Amino acid sequence: MNRIIMHPIGVIRSPYKESKDIPIQGIFKSNVEAWVELKDKYAEGLKDLDKFSHAILIYYFHKSEREEIKGEPFLEQNSHGIFAIRSPNRPNHIGLSIVKIKSIKRDKMYFTEVDILDETPLLDIKPYVKYFDTRKNVVSGWLDKHFKNGDIPDKTVIK
Repeated sequence: MNRIIMHPIGVIRSPYKESKDIPIQGIFKSNVEAWVELKDKYAEGLKDLDKFSHAILIYYFHKSEREEIKGEPFLEQNSHGIFAIRSPNRPNHIGLSIVKIKSIKRDKMYFTEVDILDETPLLDIKPYVKYFDTRKNVVSGWLDKHFKNGDIPDKTVIK
């Protein structure tokens, strides 16, 4: 299979108009609110999602024009393989975020813990399920040194 065609199911609306304002992860600006606006034909797919506290958003980095195999993450200047960082400049430009659901109204899901640029095409939504998505004894590679003793790094916003 050489080609995969995907169509956005909606758009993500956020207060972040420029990437420099986005936190490296939504939990670092947890009170910022955004919403997903689904195309009409997908609105019924939100049924029962309001019973979950969190959702996983899968989206397309529509402003990313480069593809890199290595890059420098925001917390340090050392180069790492693209699959060991969360850069948008990756093959297929696919992004993933875990967000906290606030409410759902018709074709819109309002959420916080956003780290996504405004007008980002949404590819899919999945419920975050603690029984499936939480792991024990997790090792986070090169990132662990930045979070020693539960400290949050100073550099939590993209520059």
